[in-house]
Amino acid sequence: MSDTAIDPATARPVGYWHPLEDGRVQCDLCPRFCKLHDGQRGLCFVRGRVGDTMVLTTYGRSSGFCVDPIEKKPLNHFLPGTPILSFGTAGCNLACKFCQNWDISKSREFDTLADQATPEMIAQAAQKLNCKSVAYTYNDPVIFHEYAIDVAKACHAVGIKSVAVTAGYVTPEPRKEFYAHMDAANVDLKGFTEEFYHKLTGGHLAPVLDTLQYLQHETRVWLEITTLLIPGQNDSDQELTQLSKWIAEKLGPDVPLHFSAFHPDYKMMDVPPTPATTLTRARKIALANGLRYVYTGNVHDPQGGSTYCHSCGNKLIGRDWYVLSDWNLTTDGKCNQCGTTCAGVFDAKPGTWGARRLPVRLSDMVVSTAKI
Repeated sequence: MSDTAIDPATARPVGYWHPLEDGRVQCDLCPRFCKLHDGQRGLCFVRGRVGDTMVLTTYGRSSGFCVDPIEKKPLNHFLPGTPILSFGTAGCNLACKFCQNWDISKSREFDTLADQATPEMIAQAAQKLNCKSVAYTYNDPVIFHEYAIDVAKACHAVGIKSVAVTAGYVTPEPRKEFYAHMDAANVDLKGFTEEFYHKLTGGHLAPVLDTLQYLQHETRVWLEITTLLIPGQNDSDQELTQLSKWIAEKLGPDVPLHFSAFHPDYKMMDVPPTPATTLTRARKIALANGLRYVYTGNVHDPQGGSTYCHSCGNKLIGRDWYVLSDWNLTTDGKCNQCGTTCAGVFDAKPGTWGARRLPVRLSDMVVSTAKI
């Protein structure tokens, strides 16, 4: 908890909390259940108490906007090749020592939030930039719950889809409301032991597994999973076997799994980068345990980045980094060689956005481009 002052003029009242007998209020948004005195903020830093209510301090304020390839989220089975307008706010409800976006997730929002935008502005920008979807990313959208939902509503009103990039650390009631407005999600399954979650994220494994099962079995949200492999922490054959077997048995073989390479960052600068051979080994283990779509990320691996028919082995979608090289799906998402359906959400034709990255200033829609 933090006692950093909250400006009531820029804070928006929010739900998912209740008063306690000792005079504090408890935030019920995530499994941390922060208990706050007046003026205190939760661990996420952006939700806090003012008087007798809880507020969100980052509504309508972003750490920046950028048009990315959707494969960067990463989503390989949701509108491949299309551009997605990405944005985040500040703060996070986990404390990952290996955070790759720590400058945003661990920032104090007044240092980071430079771009202000209403939900309607974001939806209009996505339209003008020919994006098929908007991603809530860079930091976890769980903590800017109300803002993300309002953006999703504005986007759906103009035919733009919504994508959550999240750690899945949320309680059931707000989770149900949130995902009623999402079209796709990539959930970080950061490891597969309680020890890993406790020591390296400050959280717990069980709520994340519960979110994954909820998404797959109780919603229509397209789900993909990412696991960042950290040398010596979550990359053993035993843990990778347990993780992939759990996904196959509890979620089904069609949920895509992305193994991503760690690079030294934040509080784990002394840990070496993940070797490409580790990702290849993990992919082989997951495929052997029944998963049909397993990918490698943060390394140059055209084979590990491509999609194959689980029936005949035909390369359905070739990828070289974020560029699509092959497209062997029929207009209704089936293998053009054997007719087997490929799980996912596909347009009749692939997108052609490629690897471009387009920073955006919503305030005046002045844009600049940069190659990845």
